[in-house]
Amino acid sequence: MTPAARLSAAIELIDTIERDRVPAAKALKEWGTAHRFAGSGDRAAIAGLVWDVLRRYASSAFLMDSDTARARLIGMLRLERNMDTATMAALFDGSRFAPEPLTEAEEAALSHRSLKDAPAAIAGDYPEWLDSHLAKVFGEDRAAEAVAMASRAPLDLRVNTLKSNRDKVLKALAHLHAKPTPWSPNGLRIALSADARNPGIQAEEDFIKGAVEVQDEGSQLAALLTAAKPGEQVIDLCAGAGGKTLALAAMMQGKGRLIATDSDKRQLAPIHERLSRAGVHNADVRTPKGEADTLAEISGTADLVVIDAPCTGTGTWRRNPDAKWRMRPGALEIRLKDQAEVLERAVPLVKAGGRIAYITCSVLPEENGEQVRAFVGRHPEFAVVPPEQTASVLWDKAEEFGQAALQSDEGWLMTPRRTGTDGFFVSILKKAG
Repeated sequence: MTPAARLSAAIELIDTIERDRVPAAKALKEWGTAHRFAGSGDRAAIAGLVWDVLRRYASSAFLMDSDTARARLIGMLRLERNMDTATMAALFDGSRFAPEPLTEAEEAALSHRSLKDAPAAIAGDYPEWLDSHLAKVFGEDRAAEAVAMASRAPLDLRVNTLKSNRDKVLKALAHLHAKPTPWSPNGLRIALSADARNPGIQAEEDFIKGAVEVQDEGSQLAALLTAAKPGEQVIDLCAGAGGKTLALAAMMQGKGRLIATDSDKRQLAPIHERLSRAGVHNADVRTPKGEADTLAEISGTADLVVIDAPCTGTGTWRRNPDAKWRMRPGALEIRLKDQAEVLERAVPLVKAGGRIAYITCSVLPEENGEQVRAFVGRHPEFAVVPPEQTASVLWDKAEEFGQAALQSDEGWLMTPRRTGTDGFFVSILKKAG
């Protein structure tokens, strides 16, 4: 397919997503099935265009003063891909399979309109109902923070120190142009252009042998900030597919006891194979069975309970750009209830002097600092460990991290704009000894 034909396909897909209200991933899959002539490069390029339009869904329509699928694509090409009008005109030439030529109104919008006077929710491309929530934490910077959350994320990897080290894996993945991540001592980053396909990491020998895992650097840092140590008893209470479980296991160096569980047993399905591939031998996976308490016999024995809390996922918008447009206020209320419940579940598990690591992939203050303050109010036997103390686990990067991340009395907030990671909040709560 020509570049112009890809633009036409993207316009068609965006129109389908809007008209039929279908998730973008589903629409892209169905399009690929119906257009088998399109090669993998074509599908990746078209998907990149669609995802970028969803990233710039509001601002592109504002720029073009039109909310059609075509207008949003044109606006995105200017805002996200910095394409000039002449280059666009060469693609929008009306030839076979190409979009119709730019109209006078479209050229005028590209020449004279900007986002200078756009409301924060438009400039930052997020639902207007979230504006007051983001203003609580970011103030006048909320649009800039949200713009950073709209750009495409790189592919981050975590080296499994139970099996290898970063220098060895860097050499092995040199053909993918992997580089060390800025903060995590075990992280690697592969930059991706707008229309690039994700490299087939799962086919790499180091992945097959368990030496490397896909994990955003923010998630890696969240695990590091828990300060899990060899010999401790650690409970991963919301283990899911096991991303942080694997990171905790490496930090523990195979010593101590690591217990992984999740209230949704379906989420645990991949964890067994991942633990085996990573060479983890001190992990015990507890799959929930009915109403039975799978952790009853270890009450009051945990040095550390890690809560990777269910949340709105606002910190992962750059990976799931259509999720923010499907999010409704009711979803926040549900998540706040879920978070309070899992925090309560953690309380009896922690021994005197032990700690809870509360983590979200959200930037909303209600899910982060406000949730922590409410918990401490209910449980005065717990106190927040000062964030500057928790950052000491980052060794030589602690001071630099302290200047980049957003620090509050309750913990650390990482964002794409500040730390180049997904949005993550981390609070460490210590129980009185």
